[in-house]
Amino acid sequence: MSTLILTLPLTPPGISTKYSYTLTSDGHTAADHARAAAALLPEPSRPGGEVVAVVPISALSWQRVQLPPGIPLGPSHQTPRLRSILEGLLEDRLLDDPAQLHFALQPGAQAGAPVWVAVCDRSWLRDNLQALEAAGRPVSRVVPEFAPGPTASGGTEVCVLGSPSEPQMVLCGQGADQSVTLLPLSAAVLGLAGLTPAAADEAAAPVVRADPAVAEHAERTLGRQVTLHTASQRALDAARSDWDLAQFELASTSRTRAMRKAGSAASALLYAPQWRAARWATGLLLAAHVVGLNVWAWQEKQSLASKQAAVRSALTATFPQVKVVVDAPVQMERELGLLRQKAGAVSPRDLEPLMAATGGSLPDGRIPEAIEFAPGELRLRGLALAPDEESVFNTRLQAAGYRARTEDSTLLVRTEVAP
Repeated sequence: MSTLILTLPLTPPGISTKYSYTLTSDGHTAADHARAAAALLPEPSRPGGEVVAVVPISALSWQRVQLPPGIPLGPSHQTPRLRSILEGLLEDRLLDDPAQLHFALQPGAQAGAPVWVAVCDRSWLRDNLQALEAAGRPVSRVVPEFAPGPTASGGTEVCVLGSPSEPQMVLCGQGADQSVTLLPLSAAVLGLAGLTPAAADEAAAPVVRADPAVAEHAERTLGRQVTLHTASQRALDAARSDWDLAQFELASTSRTRAMRKAGSAASALLYAPQWRAARWATGLLLAAHVVGLNVWAWQEKQSLASKQAAVRSALTATFPQVKVVVDAPVQMERELGLLRQKAGAVSPRDLEPLMAATGGSLPDGRIPEAIEFAPGELRLRGLALAPDEESVFNTRLQAAGYRARTEDSTLLVRTEVAP
């Protein structure tokens, strides 16, 4: 499953609004990236592909709150009551009316413990999502460009972005709360943030990434080399996070969320680089099974052919007059029957053995009204047996190599052994 990652503009959507997009097939590398109006955005290249919207760092406010114990959380518990609690906790910290803002809790939030809450303008986010849906690009997930939490390096990381005239830096994984902060890039701000332009201990220096447009300015201000990190790469990193800002009134149904997760998991297994070894191992295992099954089938075929050849050989060796073997068991049965007739012997299919086995198995005093015989079959009419008597009768017959069943008040006895 491929993914179309869109970065939402900071202005409300309009006819001329363009979206920066990144198209990826594995979630790690960009197959294409550009800017286009909503109606001209490309579609995910594979069926079931998802569209992910990225909210820029400057459009979000991050707040740390502690929810009261006992409040049920999770996608199915995002009720108006929970939103009212968040409005009450954040009312004194926000400049805008809480009723006009959209709230989103961090993944895995627990009641009674400190949690991060993402805050943004509700009408702005809703209008952008509606504009994309109207253009045939419904958004599956909404993720922040940067989010609080541990970084890949385990320490503070700096990302410089913006324009050469107004460079900004994002501090990620800062402090005990691992917060995220957007600040102007200047020597004075670096000093206030505790980041000196030239660290004495390079091993303790934070990881610094920068957009190509401000990389030179970042190196000059920070006094060290930086790693280039484009907007497209930031979008890919954001899309891989566990966050989904589409909560409360913007949340999808539980079925849609489950389908999203299943699609994302399938996409990762099929295309993500970290699963390449698992895919190779699975392919080799399947190939080994296919080869093994073919070898086993060939061996079974050879064994069956060997047994059939042995049966044919036994037939022609025992009965040299048989020149052409068509069905060895049937032909051998026929030849044995001819030998038995010549010798005057009887087989279990003849009348005498059938009568002897039936008479020895019937309860005392039970005599049929009529008897009909056919080779290997004996019909006894007018003989009704109770269920327990019939069970005993069948047990005795099976010991002698016969079986019986009742058909319309007629007891049918047949042989089970070859003649």
